[in-house]
Amino acid sequence: MKNILITGANGMIGNLILAYCLQRTDVNKVTIITRKKTGIHHPKLYEVLHENFLDYSAITEELKNKDICFFCIGVYTGQVPKDEFRRITVDVTAAFATALKTNSPAVSFCFLSGQGADLTEKSPVMFARDKGAAENILINLNFNHLAIFRPGYIYPVTRRKEPNLMYQLSRLLYKPVLSKLYPNIGLTSEQLAKAMVYIGFNGGDKMIYENREIRQLQLAN
Repeated sequence: MKNILITGANGMIGNLILAYCLQRTDVNKVTIITRKKTGIHHPKLYEVLHENFLDYSAITEELKNKDICFFCIGVYTGQVPKDEFRRITVDVTAAFATALKTNSPAVSFCFLSGQGADLTEKSPVMFARDKGAAENILINLNFNHLAIFRPGYIYPVTRRKEPNLMYQLSRLLYKPVLSKLYPNIGLTSEQLAKAMVYIGFNGGDKMIYENREIRQLQLAN
């Protein structure tokens, strides 16, 4: 029986992963670290309300004895200033992953990254640099098992308020046009969440999964 830890459970992918984990018979407990309650009530769910995502010293007990972690904290490019984007993408990842590795050294870590992440950290694109920096931090922590997921466009299966005009257009065009002309340009939120859960529980033969490989995982399983 597995003890699961999820961050970003109020977000699109984290919320789906939470639902899938709660449904599994091989799960003992699902702990989520969040700033606000999800409103979900389930005997396996344990919510930890926490404000400072750069300091976990107050909740070290909640980081112990975890088998699998799904890290789904993120922010859209342009949604916050450049410095804030890096703080959320890089600094929060570093602080959380370091604290978790210290308290659950054998944990498997599943990280929601993004297409184009640059491990050289030299890309002129801020998103690519910062996602690459976050990935490098995780790689250097030497987790027992690390799986990095780099999706392209994520089509929200459940309707939501889109963050900007580009996402509004992408949602409108993805299923009838883009997914048919360019099948590997993106994937659905359910495809991504199911793939992350599958690899988290079953392992895989690689560390980094690009959009095409994530889709193939879901097509095969």
